[in-house]
Amino acid sequence: MAVLSELRYPTTRIAKVLSAFLALALFAVVSVATISGFLLYQILRPPRSPVTFDLNVMMGQPSDFGFSVPDGPDRTGLFFPGLRGAPTIVICHGYMSQRADLLTLASALQDHEYNVFLFDFAGHGSTPGLTSLGYKETGELSAALQALAGRNDVDPKHFGLWGVDMGGYVALEVATSDPRVAAFAVDNAYADPKQMLNLQVAHSGLSIVPYVVQLTDFGFRMLNYQFRNEPPVTGKLIHTKGVPKLFILSDERPGLAQYSLDLFLRAPEPKQMQRDRLSYSDMTDEDRHAYENQIVTFFLQNMPASAAP
Repeated sequence: MAVLSELRYPTTRIAKVLSAFLALALFAVVSVATISGFLLYQILRPPRSPVTFDLNVMMGQPSDFGFSVPDGPDRTGLFFPGLRGAPTIVICHGYMSQRADLLTLASALQDHEYNVFLFDFAGHGSTPGLTSLGYKETGELSAALQALAGRNDVDPKHFGLWGVDMGGYVALEVATSDPRVAAFAVDNAYADPKQMLNLQVAHSGLSIVPYVVQLTDFGFRMLNYQFRNEPPVTGKLIHTKGVPKLFILSDERPGLAQYSLDLFLRAPEPKQMQRDRLSYSDMTDEDRHAYENQIVTFFLQNMPASAAP
């Protein structure tokens, strides 16, 4: 008790120094924890700029298509009709993106008679909430496939997936567990949402602050505690044996490109790899057109847009 009293009301020089040191240490801990919490919040709640659509003037005659997700509000995506009874390609946007950013890719695929569907993941575009960088979004994509399979104008047994970074992880997760995925292409994908978190922390410049990396990782794990036993998707890639797959890497995003290369090397056949200088979002119109033609060609070769028998 005398020791505690001395620390609270120091009278000796040593006690005063020790009290000051403890106060500074406590301030440092609180400061780092506050910085880490704020950074994590910024990462998991990226800025949203929802885009509204006037379906009456949009090319391709898209329509709204709603579906329910396991833990969250019902979603509404855009369904672009192709040949009746043809496979459907679901486009999965990336982190800090939204469905509106991928309309030209949707049009390119629809022009070749595919049905195309795209929607906003949690925390992006028109969907509020926090992102989990892929954990919960995997359930959202699975729910979308299940709802789409119930339509009478699509092939319910054949789906294609395209996804970039976060959307690429989600596409991989679903492709390893859903036999209806007949072909998929992933752009700068990663194997574990924690990898994306670490890249975002490094990009913020705050990783030089002691323990920020560890505390943001701890906070992310706590927020997604239900997925604590979820292994990286690399261990599940064997389940895509026989499914055509395309891995795209961009030199502009070296961290993600390295993760994608590792995924490609671990994936079973058949597989292809494509390397681009720029990421899709930063391409010129000409480069983007060429990129979209390559995606269309991949699906035409591996999942023809013919109506199901």
